[in-house]
Amino acid sequence: MNVVVLAKYVPNPNGVPEMESDFRLKREGVEGALDPGDEHAVEAALQLAEHTGGEVTIVSMGPEVALSGVRRALSMGAHKAVMITDDQLKGADALVTARVLAAAVRRLEFDLVIGGVESTDGSTGTLPMTVAELLGLPSATFARRIELKEGTVMVERQTESGYDTVECPLPAVVTVTAAVNDPRYPTLKGIMQAKQKPLEHLSVADLGLSADEVRPTQEVVGVEPMADRAAGEVVENASEAPTKVVEFLTRAKVI
Repeated sequence: MNVVVLAKYVPNPNGVPEMESDFRLKREGVEGALDPGDEHAVEAALQLAEHTGGEVTIVSMGPEVALSGVRRALSMGAHKAVMITDDQLKGADALVTARVLAAAVRRLEFDLVIGGVESTDGSTGTLPMTVAELLGLPSATFARRIELKEGTVMVERQTESGYDTVECPLPAVVTVTAAVNDPRYPTLKGIMQAKQKPLEHLSVADLGLSADEVRPTQEVVGVEPMADRAAGEVVENASEAPTKVVEFLTRAKVI
């Protein structure tokens, strides 16, 4: 079972994001880490590879500083990695990123692609499914449990009321929630071994993508701080409450 993990290096998920002058998120010269959601994806891939045999390959896109996120995944136990770095990709939107990752994955031999549900910086939640579409593969999302059967993958898809059982043929793309596992901590031995593991560096040209295919289709034209939450309105007279609620919902254009 060869598993590919889509991994992303993000600015400190627990810190305050910094913006560039062009309204893009600042990624270089700031503290960052492997996206916490992707650590669950790496752990899921490692468990599958350990139980079935095979390898785990990390695929990531980003500036040179993003290499530390890849090293983190390798130190957890992943076998090898592919890193795509190119100045043309600065400011890439979710669609461009999906095209790049899909092109990189297409070069590999794999049975399953795993990713987090969404990144902590962009939070679009669309990239893994876009990658699946570009690769022509089925996708199973929000998995809290993964089970492999003969030629298929079955997941418990987490929902607000419990879970749905979803099964699809391999190869496939699966996204996992934080409930799927507890990621392991890299050992000192793993950290040292990570430096020796195969790491392929690729550019847009290496992937055979044109300039048009990596040109962003979206643009951020402005950023404003979120407005402070205003104090709520307290209705002392219970008999007035229904009318006040209707008026509020009307102003909010809910009804």
